[in-house]
Amino acid sequence: MTDMKVDFGKTSHDYVKYRAGYPETLFSRLKDYGIGHIGQTILDIGTGTGYLARPLAKQGAKVTGMDPSAEMLTAAEQLDREQHITIRYVQGRAEKLPFPDRSFHVVTAGQCWHWFERDQAAREVYRVLQPRGKIAIVHFDWLPLPGSVVSVTEQLILQYNPEWKGGGGTGIYPQWLTDLSEAGFQDMESFSFDVNVPYTHESWRGRIRASAGIGASLPPEQVVSFDAELQRILSASYPDPLMIPHRVFAVIGTKNSEEPRSDNAVTG
Repeated sequence: MTDMKVDFGKTSHDYVKYRAGYPETLFSRLKDYGIGHIGQTILDIGTGTGYLARPLAKQGAKVTGMDPSAEMLTAAEQLDREQHITIRYVQGRAEKLPFPDRSFHVVTAGQCWHWFERDQAAREVYRVLQPRGKIAIVHFDWLPLPGSVVSVTEQLILQYNPEWKGGGGTGIYPQWLTDLSEAGFQDMESFSFDVNVPYTHESWRGRIRASAGIGASLPPEQVVSFDAELQRILSASYPDPLMIPHRVFAVIGTKNSEEPRSDNAVTG
């Protein structure tokens, strides 16, 4: 996505406090696709602080969360203790999953697929899934509608971090379907829906500090300067609370065979 160096461990405190969890509707819809049922073994790659893993565990699934950041996993474990949830955590990368073949019923990836070497990650996910196992790639993105506080915020991020490539999004990622199809997944399905999320000025500033373009990539002194400027803009022009438009998007693929499709496979 970018050569910008990103380390979400640098912003784990703000990440835990200010990044909104996924809406409940997402999990009811995933259940309709056979994801999140009692007793399922689920691997959540790029789990971060467990925002996708934790609701699945609450539904009765046996969840393993994996992330390259030790700081994020420590924060996830603390949240689990506070909520009396049991999730196994493993430090590792999606491109080389430290699990045997056919280990899981489901693999999920929330807000993270764009950070991976996607072809490698898709093949590894295929490998560790059981036959007829499913992958769900999920996003929950703010929408920078023209003239909105989101659009103004993105413009400010770019002033401080011109290397940031995460702006101007629609919350829809059709290329993920191609990624999965090329790895051998079939029966591709997707859905999306929009929600408004309320933020106070404080929590919106915290949410942006916890983003890739600011707290996860800029030096601390620049983060402080950015935050002060965003506070000034919000106080001058945007009544508190804010209603931030978001879009949920999910792609679901199914493993239909034991081995990934070869590059020379004939289709038709």
